[in-house]
Amino acid sequence: MDSRRVLWPRWVLANALSELLGLGLTFAAIGLAFSGLEGQPGIGGVLVSFAVAVAGGAIEATLVGLAQWWAMHPWFPAVTRLQWWRATVIGALVAYGLGYLPSTVMSLGEQAAGAPPVEPPQAIVLLLAAGLGAIAGAVLSFAQWLALRQSVRGAGLWIPANMLAWAVGMPIIFWAMDAVFQKPSLLRGIPLLAGALLLTGSVVGAIHGAFLVRLARRREIADGA
Repeated sequence: MDSRRVLWPRWVLANALSELLGLGLTFAAIGLAFSGLEGQPGIGGVLVSFAVAVAGGAIEATLVGLAQWWAMHPWFPAVTRLQWWRATVIGALVAYGLGYLPSTVMSLGEQAAGAPPVEPPQAIVLLLAAGLGAIAGAVLSFAQWLALRQSVRGAGLWIPANMLAWAVGMPIIFWAMDAVFQKPSLLRGIPLLAGALLLTGSVVGAIHGAFLVRLARRREIADGA
């Protein structure tokens, strides 16, 4: 199979749809949990909210991991569905933990000081989101790299591929979330958020999908295809 003409669009589609559903369901679950925890006072409420947010990452990771495995399996048959799903979930849980840690620390500081945090300008937020995306991309892809390296030489390329992809994708999510909260009603922001999540999945998939195609070509050459 031509990895460039078949694998890449298949991969982009899988990532776009799974991020739309996965992140959408994750945000919905976290939002519902947070609304239920809203009345819980003090540091305990902050820590429980952090735990719920991190656990919610398993929803996205499951849908994305299974969709990615479906897309890549014909080119990487040695990578099992269980391996890829497990690697994706582990990476996501760690990445969510790191991603929610700064806001959790700020909330704990707010609880101690009794003063609300100062919101930085949007340009700074988006720049920080890009940095967070790069870090999250490295964390997300590390366990996946462990699975990929069994199938192809040079699989270490997968880590910088994800760093680049999420450095581009994460600011889209942050921008969309900010735009949604500016709406008079959260319901009115749902189409905007859905479009942003679909765009994020497409962009992220397009970027690290191009690197995956390169790895698939290496494997085809090594197999004499």
